[in-house]
Amino acid sequence: EQRSPTTYYVRKGPSAGHAYHSCGMLFPRESSSREIKELNGLWNFRADHSLNRNLGFEQAWYKSRLAESGPVIDMPVPASYNDITQDPRLRDFIGWVWYEREVLVPSGWVSEGTRVVLRVGSAHYYSVVWVNGIKVMEHEGGHLPFEAEIVEVLRNNPGGACRITIAVNNTLTLQTLPPGTIQHIDDPTRYPADYVVQNTNFDFFNYAGLHRPVMLYTTPKAYVDDITVLTTFADNIGLLSYQVSVLGSPNPTVTVTLSDKGGRCVASSTGPSGVLKVTDANLWWPYLMHENPGYLYSMGVSWAGSVYEDVYALPVGIRTVQVTNTQFLLNNKPFYFHGVNKHEDADIRGKGLDWPLMVKDFNLLKWLGANSFRTSHYPYAEEIMQMADRHGIVVIDECPGVGIKDIRSFGNASLSHHLAVMDELVRRDKNHASVVMWSVANEPAAEMPPAGFYFKTLMAHTKSLDPTRPVTFITDSNFARDKGAPYVDVICVNSYFSWYHDPGHLEVIPFQLNTQFENWYGKYQKPIIQSEYGADVVPGLHTDPPMMFTEEYQKMVLQNYHDVFDRKRKEYVIGELIWNFADFMTAQTVTRVVGNKKGIFSRQRHPKAGAFLLRERYWRLANETGLLPVGAKYP
Repeated sequence: EQRSPTTYYVRKGPSAGHAYHSCGMLFPRESSSREIKELNGLWNFRADHSLNRNLGFEQAWYKSRLAESGPVIDMPVPASYNDITQDPRLRDFIGWVWYEREVLVPSGWVSEGTRVVLRVGSAHYYSVVWVNGIKVMEHEGGHLPFEAEIVEVLRNNPGGACRITIAVNNTLTLQTLPPGTIQHIDDPTRYPADYVVQNTNFDFFNYAGLHRPVMLYTTPKAYVDDITVLTTFADNIGLLSYQVSVLGSPNPTVTVTLSDKGGRCVASSTGPSGVLKVTDANLWWPYLMHENPGYLYSMGVSWAGSVYEDVYALPVGIRTVQVTNTQFLLNNKPFYFHGVNKHEDADIRGKGLDWPLMVKDFNLLKWLGANSFRTSHYPYAEEIMQMADRHGIVVIDECPGVGIKDIRSFGNASLSHHLAVMDELVRRDKNHASVVMWSVANEPAAEMPPAGFYFKTLMAHTKSLDPTRPVTFITDSNFARDKGAPYVDVICVNSYFSWYHDPGHLEVIPFQLNTQFENWYGKYQKPIIQSEYGADVVPGLHTDPPMMFTEEYQKMVLQNYHDVFDRKRKEYVIGELIWNFADFMTAQTVTRVVGNKKGIFSRQRHPKAGAFLLRERYWRLANETGLLPVGAKYP
């Protein structure tokens, strides 16, 4: 969902250089050859409030302790910085902020045969990183991890001292994802001097900072850099094709073993590529589709040379995905998405990774009977994807391509960055069994002339990175003028009948929704997901007859949509995703009362009336479609 543009007080930060990437991006895991040192906790923090937001670079704050540059405050990591203090300037700040943490590195880590890697889970949106005053990497874009090897820098500083400085800038331009524009207003009769605003076209708060864990980890000097796994099955035989990349050794001896949940080895192979065959394979099934959902094997990858050896364990699930013109097939069985759209959003921590919140959300998803969610409108934390794997929750994995509304955001610079973001996303999430489809954008201006080439190129590139998964984007364009729709595998449509269109008129929903489906299927002959629908609710607000913003109105909107879904899912509609799982923060506008209230749960995860209606429906769907395992009960 993306509605009216939002504005922020900003000072434009300087443009930085390019990003540095290793070939692979395996999630750090401890093993007999690898160690991890998490750097979560309190960091020193300072926002650059100078007029041009560039004082930190001009004075080289990274060259010495941050406190020597001026006042610093405590800042928790991971967390957004916006809601941590009582300072409204920091809540709405746009520009460069500076983080610093000093740690001691174990002496054994700087030995000749060891790599030490500094990894940032995500930072919004442009980052420059120094270690002991030496720049080690830059990265453009939020929501995705980046890392650099730093052992040589550490060896130049005896005693194990490691001072990490990270400058982060959340300024958005026409070429970033998501895009935005900087507006300078020069009207002394109405605005203060040097007044600048940030304009965006997305309906969630522009939280910023170090949102995910920062850590140091080690590998041997020659190491497993990347693993790619493709799975299929025939009868009771599971087949896992793998490819292992080892860097630092010209002729590595690679051994791959596959163990079941009990730790029993069920298949093994040697060589950097090969196929593992599993007899009586346990397939990865979604929640409520099997009595043993989310089954994961452990793929142990090891290699040994004359000097070094490395060990890495990758969780893998065996499953297949296929799309016909009317169905979405998981393991050759029809799958119906009954799920939610979410946001990484909560009180105080903003978009910061929070384990209690994450576990609570998955418990609520299972209570609800939801079998799926979309990572609206950006990639979620790797820890969330791992939870989805384990619990059998199906994921539509979306990149940060939200708010692409200006024709200038379809240019070559934007496309180049968008392609690079998809590279990073697929590289990170390619081995997650829960991920069944990539989404390259949400509600772009797909009727504009450049959109056809842009999305044709983007989707073809994504399919070249991963030919095993369908690719889509989420549209709210006119079916006949959408220039990106011809290239998607599944049509995903957002609509808010009786809310943004004909507000207050529930009676139009059956007509308009039916027409929507008929139009899209008639033109493209592709399966359709209702990827967003819903209504705002102020918790505890009631009227009869129902009126907008009441709990009764949300229930009536849902019921009217569901009546049409029940007819069309017998034909070509393959899913429904409510907007939204929970209320979330937005910028301040006249249409938002302390955020977006379309959640079926409040921001504090308390259920509204719509949650109970949706719960009854989702459990009924699991029963009616024959997917509910024998003995499973409505919880």
